[in-house]
Amino acid sequence: MKSRIIAFATLLLVSSFFALDANATVLRVVVVQTDNADAYLQELGRGQALIKKLGGSAILRVWRARFAGSDAGAIVVSLEYPDMTTFANDEKTVTETADYRTWLKGLAKLRKVVSDSLYDELKP
Repeated sequence: MKSRIIAFATLLLVSSFFALDANATVLRVVVVQTDNADAYLQELGRGQALIKKLGGSAILRVWRARFAGSDAGAIVVSLEYPDMTTFANDEKTVTETADYRTWLKGLAKLRKVVSDSLYDELKP
């Protein structure tokens, strides 16, 4: 019985260490392949303007992988949000908007999504 209590207490301690901080900065990272990076960047600019018009707060940046082995040349789009609540609210707002959905369908013609990940910042 005592060993179960110790195990449970340890589990609580470890899980609290890895618990999500709702106030932590959130980073969405989308890795894509595209045959036309210039057209893709232009469309991302249109998308950023649309997101801003809808009241979104994401900071969008675009990267090209250089020293990345077989992933060299991949395009990486990062969207940074101040916290998980803002991410969730922005995501709900844009996905419920017909203009955004139309833009996203057009974007799909220019890219193949390799991965789409969400990260939250760890603070010491």
